[in-house]
Amino acid sequence: MINIPIRHINEILKEPYLFGSFTIRDIRELLNEKDMVQDLHRHDFYYILFLKKGSGIHQIDFRPYEIQNHSIFLMRPGQVHQLDLKAGSTGFLVQFKTDFFYSQNKIFQQLIRKVNHINFCNLDDNGFYKLKIILSYIFKEYNDKQEGYQEVIKSNLSIFFIELIRHRKNKEITPTDNDSYAQEQLDKFSELLESNIAVKKQVSQYADILNISTYQLNAITKSLLNKTPSELINEYIILESKRYLLATSSQVNQIADHLGYEDISYFIRFFKKHTGYSPEAFRHNFK
Repeated sequence: MINIPIRHINEILKEPYLFGSFTIRDIRELLNEKDMVQDLHRHDFYYILFLKKGSGIHQIDFRPYEIQNHSIFLMRPGQVHQLDLKAGSTGFLVQFKTDFFYSQNKIFQQLIRKVNHINFCNLDDNGFYKLKIILSYIFKEYNDKQEGYQEVIKSNLSIFFIELIRHRKNKEITPTDNDSYAQEQLDKFSELLESNIAVKKQVSQYADILNISTYQLNAITKSLLNKTPSELINEYIILESKRYLLATSSQVNQIADHLGYEDISYFIRFFKKHTGYSPEAFRHNFK
């Protein structure tokens, strides 16, 4: 089984200037008047691409986004992406390991959970300006490295996420307490899918971990996404299958085994039912 290429935060040759648990870089310096072109791969760290000015295409989990001015891309560990960022783009690239932000403070963990589902956000002038000030301060702290700079960075990163969440909520209907609870449970469900999909494929298994009934979990996913838990489980299986088909040369039987399917013929039928392609045909047509 050949795994999807994973970039680590200390692989300086593949991810320039990455070291330690946190880094922030000036996009203009990174590009050095050249395009940044990266083939499909996944990270083991969080990734924030914050662009004052930008053009190109950024594909995250096979969904293409046109890169625009005043835009932000966020990726959590495990997601796959492919980037074509054109020369002349400006802004910041922020990357950090989970353990950098997951301290004893549970507020940090809650903030990460709330932004985990955001992959792309186009900002208005006011929202962009607020976030840019925060990242500029983090950039200065990171480069000056004065006493306590890591704690200053973490605190400002928290403020950055809070402002981003506020920006998103201002564009949506203000949630009720029930909606907030439902969103929290949905976020936890999504996290569980990512770490358990190879061994747990039943709605009841996830409901038990969340300590709620299958009826409650169904009501939550239907109200927030208009999808059943089973549909979300199937969608994640298909997403992970696509990741391995397009980012590795692993055989279909190896991918099926990795996802917990002993019967390869069942896996092939399942994949074709949800995509219209056999796994091999999907790889041939889209790689």
